[in-house]
Amino acid sequence: MKKFLNQAEDFVDEMLDGIYTAHPKQVGFVAQDRRCLVSTQPRIKGKVGLATGGGSGHLPLFLGFVGAGLLDGAAVGGVFQSPSADQMYEVTKAIDQGAGVLYIYGNYTGDILNFDMATEMAEMENIRVLSVVGNDDVASSPPGQEHKRRGVAGTFFVFKAAGAAASEGMALDEVKRVAEKAKANTRTMGVALSSCIVPEVGHATFSIGEEEMEIGMGIHGEPGIRRGPLLSADAVVDEMMRPILAERPLGKGDEVVVLVNGLGATPKEELYILFRRVSGILKERGVSIFHAYVGEFATAMEMAGASISLLHLDDELKRLIAAPAQSPFFMQNPL
Repeated sequence: MKKFLNQAEDFVDEMLDGIYTAHPKQVGFVAQDRRCLVSTQPRIKGKVGLATGGGSGHLPLFLGFVGAGLLDGAAVGGVFQSPSADQMYEVTKAIDQGAGVLYIYGNYTGDILNFDMATEMAEMENIRVLSVVGNDDVASSPPGQEHKRRGVAGTFFVFKAAGAAASEGMALDEVKRVAEKAKANTRTMGVALSSCIVPEVGHATFSIGEEEMEIGMGIHGEPGIRRGPLLSADAVVDEMMRPILAERPLGKGDEVVVLVNGLGATPKEELYILFRRVSGILKERGVSIFHAYVGEFATAMEMAGASISLLHLDDELKRLIAAPAQSPFFMQNPL
């Protein structure tokens, strides 16, 4: 294992110390717990609060999308581990401005249990909380069983749409409606070329051959749907796009946002090669690309690989995706 570490057990907290020191005008923490991260932007009375949470090791997901036009807070867990219900509750209290709080997080058992507990704790303090659970990974369950699917990079679209809706002053139920719509219109497929290493474990999470790839692998190393020889970039994209387009049969007149996401160790040059083929497939179908995001949005430590996410737009989602946003890890002027 080659990593820039002091002690493996200090990995998350020292990473957070670095973030707070680098970006003190944008993020801080509450309850004397550096894992309870909140925006330091001025609070807006009556604005719906947006919170997320999840394990470390996925930067910029989750905490990286706390900022103006995005989320208001994030509870931070250990590497690939859920934060506690108490941490989620402290973030909730800190970001509530009297209009309630919406939780947006991935479909993982530990997160669900702890967010549900935090909801109960918040409601005892008369803070109304609703939840939207991301499940965009088409590889993790077949159509008809979407409730079993993992939340991966496409959750960014839910953050973005909900963040813009809350900034517009929408009420809690309306912000949830927008988030649910973005979630329902998003599909993601990933591919892994290498494993990752959890610092406290110290060795690769799984093994994969030098000339192999695994289609559909999850961001914690969960099994995919097919392992085989590494194909050309175009052939890999073709295989990844098939199940996405089978569920969202896009055609002439449709408009989408594309996210080509790196998993931690894939150069941006290669991500643009993948996007080139995604664009070609959509063009062949007469589908317009409103905007493309290419880069790291949901990583898996140093895993080599990528994911492709499509968001099918309507007029409302287009307006919300186009809105400005800024965090230490993401900046967008109005599109």
